[in-house]
Amino acid sequence: MDAVARRPAAAGSRLRWWTELPLLALVYAAYSAGRLVARGDAHTAAGHGQTILRWEELLRLDPERALNRLFTATPALGIPADFAYASLHYLVTPLVLVWLWNRRPGHYRALRTWLMLATLIGLVGFTLLPTAPPRLLEAGSGFADTMAQFSSYGWWGEDASAPRGLGGMTNQFAAMPSLHVGWALWCGVVLWRHGRSRLTRALGVAYPLLIVLVVMGTANHYLLDALAGTAVMGLGLLLTRPALRLADGVRGRFRAARPGAESGPGSRVASAETGTDTPAAGAENGSLAGAPRDLPAAGAPGAHANVSGGCQTSAGERFPRQPTRRGRPAVGAAAAAAADDGAATAAR
Repeated sequence: MDAVARRPAAAGSRLRWWTELPLLALVYAAYSAGRLVARGDAHTAAGHGQTILRWEELLRLDPERALNRLFTATPALGIPADFAYASLHYLVTPLVLVWLWNRRPGHYRALRTWLMLATLIGLVGFTLLPTAPPRLLEAGSGFADTMAQFSSYGWWGEDASAPRGLGGMTNQFAAMPSLHVGWALWCGVVLWRHGRSRLTRALGVAYPLLIVLVVMGTANHYLLDALAGTAVMGLGLLLTRPALRLADGVRGRFRAARPGAESGPGSRVASAETGTDTPAAGAENGSLAGAPRDLPAAGAPGAHANVSGGCQTSAGERFPRQPTRRGRPAVGAAAAAAADDGAATAAR
């Protein structure tokens, strides 16, 4: 999990809000539209719900009835739970995304990709296994619809968290897996791993646990739905790193295929690391990149005066007749000294 969350953004791939918002909106639109398309018929969805309930009873993992009876008999629990189910799912997750964007930008891309992949996997589950929630099972199943019972306190009606009159815009049979639990788990992991204060980390633990109790107490999900939502998040996490590598590869090929990506001889190439322009290698006439090509000849107008006065250095010398190694004169310097001594002797 740390390796994925700490994956740095690719070079030159800094995210912009005007591209990020449409991407998130597109994924959520696909999620919402998929829920509507994959409604399934009520009979099949109810059958899947009864099967899940029987499996839970067989495994003795069926706390839904006890929680639902408690929430139904205690409005002080049932009403806040209905508000939490109808709103937190759509408020907390975007707020955590914005917090990541502002406070932990280096982790944002990987964690956002994890959330998106898990959401799309959940959509596949809705399509393949339409499931009626406990509140929509037949009366003999022992569940009460708290959303309908306390609908006068909120904006929802009998159609789960949808506002009154807009029940046709939601899929009532999208219980398996529970993305309420999945998204809450994602928020909890982010707050726990990347929060600095004890309060933030405490919220990271409390929020997923609260949502698990809420979805079962309001009879909107089974315990196995919650476990399936957790599994979906785990699968999304496993696919995050390959998805990021694939996205980086596609982006790199797209940039390489753009016109003007390659530079010819003598042109200036933009540095990918610094964003500055550097002279290209392979300049004309075999000259070094960035070096002046046509220098004026000695004595020509505009040429600099020769200040050496005929005093030139030999190979291995820094200055005329000055050895480059301590105590060991250069070969050229020794020859010049011998010639000068011979000329002086002849003059005498």
